[in-house]
Order: sequence, then structure tokens, then C-alpha cells
Amino acid sequence: MHWQEMEMYAFIHYSMNTYTDQEWGFGNEDLKLFNPSDLDCRQWARVCKQAGMKGIIFTAKHHCGFCMWPSKYTEYSVKNTPWKDGKGDVVKELADACREEGLKFAVYLSPWDRNHPDYGKPEYITYFRNQLRELLTQYGDIFEVWFDGANGGDGWYGGANEVRRIDGRTYYEWAETFKMIRELQPNAVIWNDGGDRGDLRWVGTEAGNVGETNWSLMPSEGDTPYHMLHFGVENGDVWCPGETNTSIRPGWFYHETENEHVKSLSKLMDTYYKSVGRNSTLLLNFPIAPNGRIHSNDSLRGIAFKKMIDHIFKKNIVKEVKAPKLTSGSYIINFNKPTSFNRFLAEENIALGQRVKKFTLEALVDGQWRSLKDALVDNGDGLTTVGHRRIICFPTVKATKLRFSITDTKAEPIIKKLGVYLAPELTADIQDSGEKKSSGLHIFFSSPTQMMIDWDQEQTFTTFRYLPPQGTKDGLITHYTLWASTDWAHWTKLASGEFSNIVNNPIWQTIKFPATKARIIKFDADRLAEGSRMGYGDIDIHPKRK
Repeated sequence: MHWQEMEMYAFIHYSMNTYTDQEWGFGNEDLKLFNPSDLDCRQWARVCKQAGMKGIIFTAKHHCGFCMWPSKYTEYSVKNTPWKDGKGDVVKELADACREEGLKFAVYLSPWDRNHPDYGKPEYITYFRNQLRELLTQYGDIFEVWFDGANGGDGWYGGANEVRRIDGRTYYEWAETFKMIRELQPNAVIWNDGGDRGDLRWVGTEAGNVGETNWSLMPSEGDTPYHMLHFGVENGDVWCPGETNTSIRPGWFYHETENEHVKSLSKLMDTYYKSVGRNSTLLLNFPIAPNGRIHSNDSLRGIAFKKMIDHIFKKNIVKEVKAPKLTSGSYIINFNKPTSFNRFLAEENIALGQRVKKFTLEALVDGQWRSLKDALVDNGDGLTTVGHRRIICFPTVKATKLRFSITDTKAEPIIKKLGVYLAPELTADIQDSGEKKSSGLHIFFSSPTQMMIDWDQEQTFTTFRYLPPQGTKDGLITHYTLWASTDWAHWTKLASGEFSNIVNNPIWQTIKFPATKARIIKFDADRLAEGSRMGYGDIDIHPKRK
């Protein structure tokens, strides 16, 4: 499978976290928790196919170490759960379902393992490769192998209950692991964001976007800071395209509190334009609910997403322009009459490399040439690289001509397709386009790192939720302490700890505690990712003020 065949494919997150309401499990979760009542991998495959996904990547083992197949190398797997009396194999069921639906199948195997007693020691690498070998030899063709970059930290580690640190660049000895993958699954591509360079790269964020300039090249050696991951490297010496990964919900795993926070159709289309429309593939996550199925809110929104993509790109206003053989200068598209459009698409013949460095777009409106820019960028016009596919969005114009000019290249450009389209404006009255927000609360700050929330009368609380600021690390809270009081004088500590993975995935964070009566909640930012003043996107407390 060549990377460019894939526009969108699905991630599926499902593990012990589904039953403990966590994003990162600790590694000591009770095996009896895993007993879904209605697990149906064919439903997953059907939903993903209807949502336009060409393949599925499955979390065979997340950081907690729980294995979704009956691995012979650990007891911490489905073979020791009540589900199907220990005879089940989720990986096999999903691999079979994908084949039935004509989808590609891939596996995610977390290098970090918070359960295994040998994690951090050389012995663990043998265990890790043994498990990878099981996955690559027992379930048919694998199109991708996905290795998360989260490495080392606190865990249960077979009862050790401690923090273990590793050097992510050297500990896993990736070169030997990659060699094994090439031998066992020669057609698979490897996703890896640390140590040895894989075939695909992370784009530096889980928010669902890649840089408007996105080269499919990287340097073969050395560290990969954010700007390299997000924008690629124009003169890199290895082909390493970006893969944009994000979830259809705020979290990667299912949380009931997020049922009304499934991403809107407009947000999903924004993600599509900022991933597939920027020379990247899109990896969209569908979490599995505790009953073993994709929730209807997620499936309906995913299917609406595919229908909207098909609707927008079904009619190319300039059907005759399929391979303009544009090599330099300008290409003018003539319309028979004033024509409305708001999307422009260009594709290079990527088999011969990514060559375009800069281009311009101009529309002839009422006899005057008017410059167009990418409305989804903050700085500049956004008209840079093309690559496999580039989609430019702008407010609707009514023009008689469109001029596409390539102004800077690395080599002679070879454009294989141009397209002009008219997309509808996505408003809340379009079916499946909405998304609900949390209601406001009486919030004030007693210091730059302390938030106070008060009510007119005593309430009983069980849950506090924090949405970090979006699009910035400034003010993002990584470590916290939560307090409650009835009189402003006496405070009860409700919880403290770390928000796991919040920098890479700034989503809703949930803190649960025993039912507590209080009038005031105090939220301390013990540590910030950047800056000196705590920030937030939203706060949600259950029960909320009526």
C-alpha cells in the first residue's frame, strides 16, 4: 500500500480505560472490568467505512499494558477476563471484520507499558518484540504499525508502584525492531515519532491540523522539534509524510460526559481542510463505548462528515481540467459566465516528488483581477506547497476567470489535477452539524495560579472538569490541586495530580471525587506548561448550577 492511496483512516481506542473513565490507565486495573455486553467489531468496520475511512488502526495495547489479544507472553490480557470466558480475541475479530468490509487493518502497540515488571530494563525489549511478532504474524496483512511517543513515568510495574525513566532515543533499539517489521510485513509503513525515523511522522499536535506549508520530507538523522514535525523540511533527505491524528471527541477513549461534545460537522470539515487539504492523511479516532460499540452520536457525525465531503467535491466546476500539464507560469481557467466558487484544489504528481514552493490564485471579478488567499491561515496568504493534495478555502467569489500561477519551485512542477468547487456554508441548522458547549459559572481568580468558583448556596459535587486553553501552551495546567469549602475558611482537599498528555492533547480533563457539599471550589495550578498565569477554555462541574 502506497501512502498516497490513503486520504482518511480510522483510529479505534478501546482498552481498560473504557471501563475506568481514564485516558491513561495505571496498569493495575482489575481484569474483571473487561466484559462488554455487545462487542461488535463488524459495527465498528461498517461505521468507519460509511464515514469514508479506508482502514482502521487499533489500540492492541495502550500504555496500561492490557492486551486486546490473548498474548502468550503476559497474563494481563483478554484471556483472563470474563468476556467470552477468556476465549475472545478483539484483534482477530476486528481484523476479520476489516477484511469483510474491504478495509485495511493496522495495529497500535504502545512501547510504554505501565503494567510490566521489566519495563525500563533490557528484558522488556524482548517482551515488546515478542508481542509485536504475535501481532504481525497472526492477523493477516498489516498496512501500518503505530508506536506512540509516550514513554516512561509512573506506573504499577508488576506492583513496584514507581516512576521509571528511559531514553526514548536509545532504549527501544528501534533499528532492530524496524528490521523485524520489514521482514514480517514488508508492505507495512511504520509510524514513529522518536529515535530512528519511521515512514510517517507525527505533525506535532493532536488538534487535527498540519502546517499550511507541509513538506513530506525530513532529515534522516537528528532530533525533530515541533517546527519540523508540523511543517516538514523543504530540503530533507528522507520521504516522511505527515499523518494528522485527532479524535471525533475531545478524548481518545470513550467518556459518557463527552456524548454531547462530539465534534461538529464544521469542525470536522475544518480538520479535513487542514489535514487532507494540506498534503497529509487524516487519522480520525472513534472510541468504543463500554458496551463494545461505537456510540450513535459518533457514528452519525462520522457518516455526515463523509456525506459532506462527497457533496462538496462531487461537482468540479471545471471538469475538463484533469491534467493541465502545467510546468511554469500561469494557467487560466475560463468560465462561460460569472460563476460562484469558494474552494480550489491542486494535486502534484507526487510519485515524482513535491516540487511547488509557492503559487498565487486570482479571480477575475467584474473585470478586475482579485487576489485570493487561504482563509484558514493566520499569517500570509497560505499559498505555499501543493504536494499530494492542496485545498484552498476562501469566501465565495463570483468570477469569470481563475488564474493559478506557480511562482517558485524546487524543480519543474508537474500538476496532475485542478479543481474548483462551491461548498455550502455550514450552519447549526444543517443536519448533524451542531455541537454543544458547557454552560457558564461564576469564576474569578484570587491569584494568577488560583481559580475560585462560588455559588449562592451549598451544592453537592462529584466531578470537576477542566478544558485547557486551545491553540497555545501558555497557561495550560499540567499539575493541579482541587479544594472545596462551605465557609471560605475551612478547606477540604478533593484531589491533586497530573493531567496526562494534556500538552499534546489539550482536551477536557475529568477529576472525580466522593460526593462533597460545598459553596466554593478552589482550583490551584501547581504547574503550568508555559507562562505564569493559568488559562482555561471552559470549566464544567457536576451537578452544574441550574
